[in-house]
Amino acid sequence: MKPFVFERSQTLPISLETAWKFFSNPANLVKITPPDMDFRITSPPQSVVYAGQIITYTVRPLLRVAVDWTTEITHVDRPNFFVDEQRFGPYRFWHHQHHFCEVEGGVEVSDLVHYLLPHDQLAGLINRLFVAPRLKRIFDFRSTALQKLFLTK
Repeated sequence: MKPFVFERSQTLPISLETAWKFFSNPANLVKITPPDMDFRITSPPQSVVYAGQIITYTVRPLLRVAVDWTTEITHVDRPNFFVDEQRFGPYRFWHHQHHFCEVEGGVEVSDLVHYLLPHDQLAGLINRLFVAPRLKRIFDFRSTALQKLFLTK
């Protein structure tokens, strides 16, 4: 089955170094995740991502059901990008690229997510009704949170 793809970009009026420091610190995920998801990092705190890093957390993505999730940071090219991949969690496959590029007026922050759902026969329907709208809502919240964090400074 072909993976589903989710893409989002946003320009923030900050330096590449500021973008990298914020996004590469796993603790900042809490600041840009909708509160109703009850996102909690359960692994020991780390202040910056590195290749091979394992991050564990719990999240309530749908219907307030808690899910344990384990990701590995598989690639890091400071300050341009890093990749997290789910090792255990709700998806059959999850590959999330975080890109940072200097542009006029700041930094373009881009997310590219490829994912597969557990049920092949129902994946299209489940994605259309639940997963894709939820991802859009999560990244809409993230966009607004980032604007509040960086546009008001």
